[in-house]
Formats: sequence, C-alpha cells, structure tokens
Amino acid sequence: MKCYLVGGAVRDLLLQRPIHERDWVVVGATESDMLAQGFRPVGKDFPVFLHPDSGEEYALARTERKSGHGYGGFTVYASPEVTLEQDLQRRDLTVNAMAQTQDGQIVDPYGGRADLEARKLRHVSPAFSEDPLRILRVARFAARYAPLGFTVADETMTLMRGMVDAGEVEHLVPERVWKEVSRALTEPRPDVFIHVLRDCGALKVLLPEVDCLFGVPQPALHHPEIDTGDHILRALREAPADLPVRFAVLVHDLGKGITPDSVLPSHRGHEGAGLPLVKDVCKRLRVPNPITALSLGVCEYHLHCHKAFELRPQTLLKMLRALDALRRPERFAQFLASCEADARGRKGLEDRDYPQADYLRAAREAAANVDPQALIAQGYEGAELGKALDRARLKVVADLKKSYSAPGQQ
Repeated sequence: MKCYLVGGAVRDLLLQRPIHERDWVVVGATESDMLAQGFRPVGKDFPVFLHPDSGEEYALARTERKSGHGYGGFTVYASPEVTLEQDLQRRDLTVNAMAQTQDGQIVDPYGGRADLEARKLRHVSPAFSEDPLRILRVARFAARYAPLGFTVADETMTLMRGMVDAGEVEHLVPERVWKEVSRALTEPRPDVFIHVLRDCGALKVLLPEVDCLFGVPQPALHHPEIDTGDHILRALREAPADLPVRFAVLVHDLGKGITPDSVLPSHRGHEGAGLPLVKDVCKRLRVPNPITALSLGVCEYHLHCHKAFELRPQTLLKMLRALDALRRPERFAQFLASCEADARGRKGLEDRDYPQADYLRAAREAAANVDPQALIAQGYEGAELGKALDRARLKVVADLKKSYSAPGQQ
C-alpha cells in the first residue's frame, strides 16, 4: 500500500503557487484496508476516503471505461492491481497527471513537467474525449493560468472541437455546467474561459445567447472596439472577481444579439429586449436566484446608471426601488460594479473615471436615511405615510442632484 500526492497540488507545487487542497491516490489497497486504518468512506461512484486525522481525500487507484454519454457515463474499476501510471492516465491534462511520492520524488509518466515549462494545457490521452466536462475544465484552467502564459495545445483544441461536433457537450447536465461556469468566472481571466469555449464551438451549444454577440457591431462613438462580443470580453476583464458581478456583466448585453440587421449598429431598446434572454439563460443553467436578480437589474438599468447625472430625481428614485437598493445595499454595490465594468470594457477607455457610481451611492444613502419614525411623529400613517416617505426621499435625491450639478462635479 503506497500513497501519492496527485493532481492540482503537484501542479501548483511545481509552479510555486499556493496549494489550497491536497488529494491522494492509494495504490495496492482495498476498501477493507482503508477502513481498517480508520479512513472514513465518502465516495458514491468510486472508493474515496477521508483521512482520520487530516480530513484530506484519499482515493483508491482506479481506471474508467466509457459506458454512456456525459459526465457520469463511466464504469469505474478500483483494485489493488491498478498501477499509479494507469490511474494518472485517466486524468484530463498532463499538468494534472503527475504524482509525488512521500519522500518528495515527482512521478511524471506523461510529460506534465515539460508542459508546465512550455506553458501548454495538453490532454493526457485520447480518453480525454470520453468526458465532455473536460472541455469546460480546460477552459477554466486556461482562465486561471493565462497570466502565466498558458495556452491550450493545438491538438487538444482539435480534440475538443471533435467532441463538440460529436454532440457530447449536449449531454452535460445544467448543474455541472453551472459549477464550472461559476468557478471559471472567478478566475483571473474569465474572458479567456469564454474565448476557449468559443474557439472549440462549445459556447454556441452552452451559451448561444453569448456566442451570437460576436460579430455584432455597435456605434463606434460609444464602443471603439465595435464588436459586441469583444466588448463583453473586455468588460469581464474589468470586472472585480465577484461571481454575481461577472455573470451579470457576461449577460448584460444579450439584447444586442437579436437587434434586427436593418437598424445596426444602433441597439435602441436592447435593455428590455435582453430581459427574456437573461431569464432563459438563468433558468437553463439553474443560476441561483440572487445572481439572477442582479443580472436582470444590470440588463435593464445599466444605461440608466451610465446616464445617472441626466436622470430626473423621480426616475432615479424609481430605479432605486426597482433594484431594491434601499433594502439590499450589497446587491446595489454589485450593480454599480457591473455597470462600471461595462463602462470601462471598451477599447481605450479602460482607465476612464466613473463618477456615476459615487453619485448613485450617495443617492441611495440619502434616500435610505429618510426616517419613517419622524414622519409617523408628524401624524402620518397608512397609505399617507407611504406617500410622505416617497416625497421626503424625492426631496433629498433632488437636493443631492443640485449639489452634483455644480461645475466640475460631473
């Protein structure tokens, strides 16, 4: 019975990156052996155990054989006879198919170390094509390691295109897709994730509403980059590493994908046109409700945010209500971050100031600070209290607008 550190921990050790979790593979053992040593079983589809002291995962060496479609279509064989090399061969990328012995020696039967040095994400074997989820994983790794210069190997990209053409991606279940998308969007370069999926054809299957934005022109006055898809990638690069914000940025311009050719490059009304598309994407991927709510708000009101200084106090207050900004300041902060990324995700405008965010934060704060108790003390109640509260909030927002209208404030 031998234990080896495997996978991402070995990869990041060699890259001198922080190691967040350690996974181990056990060669030459049975389930009975593991239980006898106090390991706790947790695996459903194959034998995985938790170490009695460290809590780290230890999996019996195993092989896999394709038996159906999609992520779960595999028959797993775990046995003391399965070698370390056989276990590593079933893994996705060479950089993830290395192991380290307990005395620190690196076991690298498939050239992972050379690919780390070459900055290549390359599949281990043709068996890669048996699991369509690996397409999303490769795109996610590309998003994570792009700052280090990593790219997907040409032969791996060719293999991924073949998998898409064979219809394998269509068998992925929504929960698995969302898990990979949500993880990828928080990586250092989420735009690379989208780029890789589009390059292999998977984006058209998984997110056709986003894929069709590429090649759609926008007015050069506001969008020097012209292409809507390019704008989305740029906006993702500008967005903070916050999942709700980045997903909202990804889908905020979906309405531009259905603008009639006859009116291009204008996209008047794209905000409202995009709402059903955002709802469809969120429903299809089973996006959590808070992220869905934020995405719909950004889709509908991002132009209002950009034009904040031009809004009448009534319109501004109506937007705050629609976004539930008074009760949910955290979500409103995410809304502003999304709109700021949209404003800066344009060629040559990455460093532009965005004073609208400060103005709208101040407006929300002023409206939220109106004290209902003071109005109640004046005798207002019921429906009349609601109206008085609206009037008071409108006044403080109007007063704020006057202070921001002074020369140099915009």
